[in-house]
Amino acid sequence: MRKYRILWVACVLLLVACAADRTDLRKREVAYRDLGKQYYLAGDYTSALKYLLDAEKMNPDDHILQNYLGQVYLAKRKPELAVAHFKQALQLKPDYAVAKNNLGVAYLKEQKYDEAIAIFKEVSGDLLYATPHYPLTNIGYAYYQKKDYKEAESYYQKALELEPSFPLALRGLGRTYLAMGKGAAAQAALTAAIESDPTSAEAYYELGESYLLLQNPAKAKTAFQKAVQLKPDSPEAKAAKSELMKLQNSP
Repeated sequence: MRKYRILWVACVLLLVACAADRTDLRKREVAYRDLGKQYYLAGDYTSALKYLLDAEKMNPDDHILQNYLGQVYLAKRKPELAVAHFKQALQLKPDYAVAKNNLGVAYLKEQKYDEAIAIFKEVSGDLLYATPHYPLTNIGYAYYQKKDYKEAESYYQKALELEPSFPLALRGLGRTYLAMGKGAAAQAALTAAIESDPTSAEAYYELGESYLLLQNPAKAKTAFQKAVQLKPDSPEAKAAKSELMKLQNSP
């Protein structure tokens, strides 16, 4: 009898030790995950990936960790790897709306616009999702890329009904109006975008394009110059410089 009691106590102690080991491993995984997140937020994506991959070895079934891995791979311009991790996060937690929205973003990067639209529509219909103007704006962008400008306009406007000063939606709407040849509407939307985000070189460049469409070269020049001033080395600044050269050489 005593022998069985000793064996029972040994088993209990072993189980307690294993549970303690699992708790310790979980703490280490969360610490590595959080450290990876901090590197990600600081823009050091390589260090972020290193710590997140180490955390994954400790606990691959952490849906938050899988989402962070997807975000880092997106930042490193590896959308196909990002998609895999966002899907893994959703397998672990099907109602994880943040990962679902991020999956849609990854599909946008892959230019899989129909897949992205389907995902974003799910997210925007989730009554518990705190910022539905984001997926609505992303749907607008996807339709813009598909050159379905009427649908793009519709979804940008839906986003702005929820958040009237959201600069991404205002810029998207302005860009859509440019594609539709609606210079005055584009100018109004882009001016509102700049009021919400005065540091946006992209919005200033697009505002310059709207003034060109309105045949107002003086205001176009001012907008292009501001785009160059804000981000001298950006693609928008390069395009703005090209437009400024055209304006300078025009009669």
